[in-house]
Amino acid sequence: MPDKPVFILAIESSCDDTAAAVLQNDKVLSNVVANQLIHNEFGGVVPELASRAHQLNIVPVIDVALKKAGIRKEELSAIAFTQGPGLMGSLLVGSSFAKSMAIGFGIPLIAVNHMQAHILAHFIDEAGFDKPSFPFLALTISGGHTQIVKVNDFFDMEIIGETTDDAVGEAFDKSAKILGLPYPGGPLVDKHAQNGNPLAFAFTKPKVPQLDFSFSGLKTAILYFIQKKTAENPNFIVENIDDICASIQHTIIEILMEKLQLAVKQTGINQVAIGGGVSANSGIRSTLKAAEVQYGWKTFIPKFEYTTDNAAMIGIVGYQKFLTDNFETSTVVSKARISF
Repeated sequence: MPDKPVFILAIESSCDDTAAAVLQNDKVLSNVVANQLIHNEFGGVVPELASRAHQLNIVPVIDVALKKAGIRKEELSAIAFTQGPGLMGSLLVGSSFAKSMAIGFGIPLIAVNHMQAHILAHFIDEAGFDKPSFPFLALTISGGHTQIVKVNDFFDMEIIGETTDDAVGEAFDKSAKILGLPYPGGPLVDKHAQNGNPLAFAFTKPKVPQLDFSFSGLKTAILYFIQKKTAENPNFIVENIDDICASIQHTIIEILMEKLQLAVKQTGINQVAIGGGVSANSGIRSTLKAAEVQYGWKTFIPKFEYTTDNAAMIGIVGYQKFLTDNFETSTVVSKARISF
């Protein structure tokens, strides 16, 4: 722990949410997110619209984050920002602003890997939430990623399994679209699933070697199933929406849990943490919690506000990098794709 408090301003702009947070060491003082509802009209994120909205939102969002934290700009120790992965136009808005502030105030600039941040969000000092110890396994699940990561230390991570095609979040959203649910559909599938029978309909799970995932075949199976059933009964979806969603969600959770069980067996590590937007799913959260009793695991589920894209998770990585003087110059570049 440093001799004096470290204040990190964190900026997250990887996709369609403009977010800013202020951390004092590993404690969150403010965490502000501005959503872009305009994308709902298009059934998905439109990159050009996203970057324009970031330009409009970034100043007021940062201003609110500083005011909520009760911190003056002059007190900041460093600026952390999302370097990637993400939409390039969106990333550039955040990185450009972060660079300008860092230069203007003469403080360090810290680049953060968005997917590492989802994992390290577990190290935010939050009452009622335990922090994992190293090594542990992390399941990162979002609209663009599905990975099992062996986490040896803060910045020593190894991907030991990942999707070979679509991410789990995409499987939820596209299943929702097949059912005629509006975007974003994943949370709506979860909502309907809570009132349905998870065993009402059976969907074939893809057979993928070792710890990798595949969801494209499942999406196709769901599409053909719905086409067949609606041909027989045009009201099939309306009459069975809860059971359909519950069955889809149950199948996806089984796929995730089977791979996690194999990962625990292969590595001998029984600490399992989840992160990413899909970790907000109630079924996944309850199933993972139940695994503590069922399999003897120690599981870590982040606070709900740290599951979807947010700047607090960028800030905690920024703090850990600050402790080791892991800084960047203004020549650092944003990257739409970036590895661990």
